[in-house]
Amino acid sequence: MSEARTKASLAKAAAPIIGRANRGDRERALLLAASNIRSCAGDIIAANERDLERAREAGMSLPLQDRLMLDEKRIGAIADSLEDIARQEDPLGRIVGGTTISCGLRIEQVTVPLGVVAMIYEARPNVTADAFGLCVRSGNACVLKGGSAARESCLAIVDACRAALEGAGLPVDALQYVDDDASHTQTSELLGATGLVDVLIPRGGASLIRACVEGAKVPVIETGTGNCHVYVHASADFDKARSIVMNAKTQRVGVCNAAESLLVDRSVAERFLPEMLVELATAGVLLHVDAETASAAALLEGDSADLVRSHLVEATDDDWGREYLALEMSVRVVSDVDEAIEHINRYGTGHSEAIVADSYDACERFLAGVDAAVVYANASTRFTDGGVFGLGAEIGISTQKLHARGPMGASALTTTKYLARGEGQVR
Repeated sequence: MSEARTKASLAKAAAPIIGRANRGDRERALLLAASNIRSCAGDIIAANERDLERAREAGMSLPLQDRLMLDEKRIGAIADSLEDIARQEDPLGRIVGGTTISCGLRIEQVTVPLGVVAMIYEARPNVTADAFGLCVRSGNACVLKGGSAARESCLAIVDACRAALEGAGLPVDALQYVDDDASHTQTSELLGATGLVDVLIPRGGASLIRACVEGAKVPVIETGTGNCHVYVHASADFDKARSIVMNAKTQRVGVCNAAESLLVDRSVAERFLPEMLVELATAGVLLHVDAETASAAALLEGDSADLVRSHLVEATDDDWGREYLALEMSVRVVSDVDEAIEHINRYGTGHSEAIVADSYDACERFLAGVDAAVVYANASTRFTDGGVFGLGAEIGISTQKLHARGPMGASALTTTKYLARGEGQVR
């Protein structure tokens, strides 16, 4: 049996035990994991440095290196997230519906674990702890497969978390880590582990997610690539709009909730865009623009004109749907809110979209019309995050509509079953 199937089998055997574990034991495991991660931060950082050294030698891009990097602050944030998850309301055993039917049969619908949750992800070592924490909180066993670029970091975090399970009296087999292999054989085995894996969640770039969705025989929750937009309406306060655009694009470029496209109403394009383009170019953003944006840029003079001109390229059709994950952004002029909605629904990935407007009607039209997991009025797309949304962490941001949508916390890793209590009723 392959490594992936062997470890999925171990997780399958452990799943009923952790699923029945009481709330206190599961919380204790999370708190112990946080403590273990803090106490062995030096070892984790040393492991991470080995990963980073290989990444630099392999020519990994700087935004992806940023995703991979762990330091004392980020390790502290990982531990904080585990503690936040431990403090949350228990997602198991909640009665979400029920009735007593005419014969007296009492029916309750209650939340229960999914069983075995598998995750395939790229160079994001913090995902290892997030997935562990959310699975333990929701009573699931998990099988994790991180990318080879983060191998040493992930294994160090797994060791700390498995020790926490043991310390809390829970089965260590509830956390499994499948090592990477160059041929991706183990990935294929995990995608085909029917009867062992109850749901698989891919988290990474578009190619990874597409490969999992297209190749899996087990149920998959599709997490999103993020071609996110900021739309500046004619009624927008320009200072507010520039602040939101800069935050959404430049605060951290290599993440799925960073803005990749800017849309601006035609009626304000010549007043808003020149200064906006200067700010973006000053931050080093390469701008893929349409003809009307280029015309607005031509209104600039002197050094500002030279700076922006050096950062402008003509947009192609492919640019409107591209997730850059870099200091690049597409910019387009639209006629009104309806055209902005149409553009976003055509080219967006259903992740996070934002309007900047002082018009209540425009905001409400945008909020209702845009088809995405999270839609903002007058706020940056960078807020789309499980921790920021009060979930402690996220196992991913779902861009599909079944079984979950948006940032997925512990409650998204539960399903329900019906409990029917009778006194001898027959039909």
